[in-house]
Amino acid sequence: MRFKRRDREDPEINLIPFIDVLLVVLIFLMLTATFSRYTQLQVRLPEADADAAQAQAREIVVEVGPDGRYAVSGQMLAASSVQALTLALQQAAEGQTEPTLVINADAAATHQSVIHVMEAARNAGLQHITFATQQPRGR
Repeated sequence: MRFKRRDREDPEINLIPFIDVLLVVLIFLMLTATFSRYTQLQVRLPEADADAAQAQAREIVVEVGPDGRYAVSGQMLAASSVQALTLALQQAAEGQTEPTLVINADAAATHQSVIHVMEAARNAGLQHITFATQQPRGR
């Protein structure tokens, strides 16, 4: 008996539908992805070449020296701990509604010293923080 053999076609893998599905999934993930933002303090960074801002009565100025010492509204602090800085900021903010904290750090001050000021501001309940800058020389 002779059975008729069917010619088998070579199997073909078509990647186009697979790529289409992957692109649709990628677009869906991009549109639905949420980016978490961790913010405890609202920080507004000033522009360096802006005109000098008008002095506000509700400002608390914290100066950070190159050696890590702090001065709050012109008064040097004996200790440079976060707790002492928090206490000084609370005293400076008494009786003021929503004061603005101005951090005036020396260029040689460590990053950690500025972070301590921001942590003390959070502990003291101050939400408005800005950084003092100076205009570049030669302008």
